[in-house]
Amino acid sequence: MEGSNLKSAALLEQLHVHLASGAGKELVEMIGFVYQLNISPKKLGFDEEVFIVVDLKKGVVSKGPYEGKPDATFSFTDDDFLAISSGAN
Repeated sequence: MEGSNLKSAALLEQLHVHLASGAGKELVEMIGFVYQLNISPKKLGFDEEVFIVVDLKKGVVSKGPYEGKPDATFSFTDDDFLAISSGAN
């Protein structure tokens, strides 16, 4: 995500690109939910959280809190988000 110091910024940018592809558009049609990711650079509750919205109704990934109520909200440290996204245990 542009303007972000997160290690996971490149992964989030790849997700944004994927959602614009044919396979990503199919995923959007199948899921249709909005997720908010609250990602902290180091430790939850102690660092400035970065809010990322993964909108699988519109097929976009954006920085900033969701206006309204997301279908689900997840909070991660940046390292934990990268580990989970890569399939690490």
